[in-house]
Amino acid sequence: MQPLRPERAAGPVVQRRPSPGGSPIHFPREPPQIGEGRLPVFVFPTALTFYADDQSTHKQVLTLYNPYEFPLRFKLLCTAPKKYVVVDSEGTIRPHCCVDIVVRHADIAPSQQGIRDKFRLNVYEHGQKRLIGQKDIMALLLATAGREEDESKTDEERMVAALRRQESDSPGGRSQHVKSRPSHPGFVIIAIATCCILVLTMPTHLLDKGSRLPDYLHLTLNQKLVAAYILGLVTMVILRS
Repeated sequence: MQPLRPERAAGPVVQRRPSPGGSPIHFPREPPQIGEGRLPVFVFPTALTFYADDQSTHKQVLTLYNPYEFPLRFKLLCTAPKKYVVVDSEGTIRPHCCVDIVVRHADIAPSQQGIRDKFRLNVYEHGQKRLIGQKDIMALLLATAGREEDESKTDEERMVAALRRQESDSPGGRSQHVKSRPSHPGFVIIAIATCCILVLTMPTHLLDKGSRLPDYLHLTLNQKLVAAYILGLVTMVILRS
């Protein structure tokens, strides 16, 4: 990747200001001795989306934070440097400060829509060439804001969605769905409904004293209420089928 071309402005565009928030978190005062590119880099937003029909989105701002106790040097690189113009693509951030990096899309053409570019923000130890942190920011140009959800999907997600649509629209898929759904209530449902009806026709304990049926067939009121509840559920299942 190559560094972006800095835009020549009449006055300073990059603003350096203290990081927002209350009492700062205590970070190391010296760059930690960790592997190359392992230092966490805090930048917002983490992705840039430009809209061809909205001129206000052609210029966006990346804010890089330095929450540490030591200064950092940064450099912004891009996979397509000719398509973007950047204000102050490299510089230094003081401890507990942040810097705004203005990124302007310079090639709003239909042929560039839907193409993903990658920015890489490298962070170095101040006064040294040792890379201690890096962060990738994806950039995407869309025709309009309505296509953001579809264009933001990865190729794998689009492939899965296409396969699902093909499966649901194919005659075999439709027949499988039709076969898996029963067209009439099953034997178990009918048996349960029949048993509930028989329970409700049984005499009630202590109420139907003149019944000729034996006492063990006299059911309590609670038992009949349970049977009525189950019968209602089974009826709903039968109607839906």
